[in-house]
Amino acid sequence: MKIHFTASESEDAQSACESLIARYGHVAAKEAEIIVALGGDGFMLETMHAFMDSNLAIYGMNKGTVGFLLNTYREEGLIERLHDGEITELHPLHMVAVDMHGKETQALAINEVSLLRESRQTAKIRISIDGHVKVAELTCDGVLVATPAGSTAYNYSAHGPILPVNAGVLALTPISAFRPRRWRGAILPREARIELEVLEAVKRPVSAVADAVEVRDVSMVTIEEKRDITIRLLFDPEHNLEKRILDEQFIL
Repeated sequence: MKIHFTASESEDAQSACESLIARYGHVAAKEAEIIVALGGDGFMLETMHAFMDSNLAIYGMNKGTVGFLLNTYREEGLIERLHDGEITELHPLHMVAVDMHGKETQALAINEVSLLRESRQTAKIRISIDGHVKVAELTCDGVLVATPAGSTAYNYSAHGPILPVNAGVLALTPISAFRPRRWRGAILPREARIELEVLEAVKRPVSAVADAVEVRDVSMVTIEEKRDITIRLLFDPEHNLEKRILDEQFIL
C-alpha cells in the first residue's frame, strides 16, 4: 500500500513518523493511496483541509492531546488496520461572509462556523432559514452552526446537541444568549441555507470563524453544507466515529 505520512510539529509525532516511514515506506501525496496523519485533533483538522480535494482516505493516529478524530497509535500491524478500517464520510460547511465594507470571504469548515462578538457589547443577530426569518433579534455572545462531526466540540461546550454522523442534520446553537431567554437553538436539515445578519454592526462588531479562517467586522454570513465535497476518514472498527459520537451522549 502506498502511504503518505504527515505529522504535527511535536517531537513525539515527528519521532513516530520517522519510525513508521522506516517500517512501511513513504510516497509523495500525489502518488499515495492513503494518508496517515499523526498528531491531535487540531492537526487532523489541518490534514483534512489540506487533502480535502484529493479523494484520499485519511487514517489518523493519536500523537496529540485529545484524539477524538483519531485511532490509537500502534506501530505494528498498520497495513492490516488500513485494510480492515471503516470509512466515515463527512461534508464541510461552506461559509460566505460579507464584512461592513462589502468584501466577501468564502471558507470551508469541518467542525463549525461561529459568529462571535468582538467587543464588550453583546451581539445582535437576525437568523433566517431558507429566506424566512426565524429569530428577528438574538442578543448574545454569538451563534454557531455545527456539523455532526463538530457537534461534540465547541457546539457541545455551548450546550448544543450531539448529532449522530448519519442523521442528516446540523446544529444551530446560540452562545450565551440573553434574549430571547427561552431559545436554546435548533436542529436543521442538512439542506438548509442559514443566513445570519448582524444588527447594529458598527456599534456591536462581530467576527465569523470557519475552523481556522476568521473574518472581522461581518455584516452578513450565509452557511450551507457543501455536499459536493466529501472527506473520507478511516477508523478501526472498535473506534468507529459514529459509535464514539453516540457514546458521547451517555457520558455522565
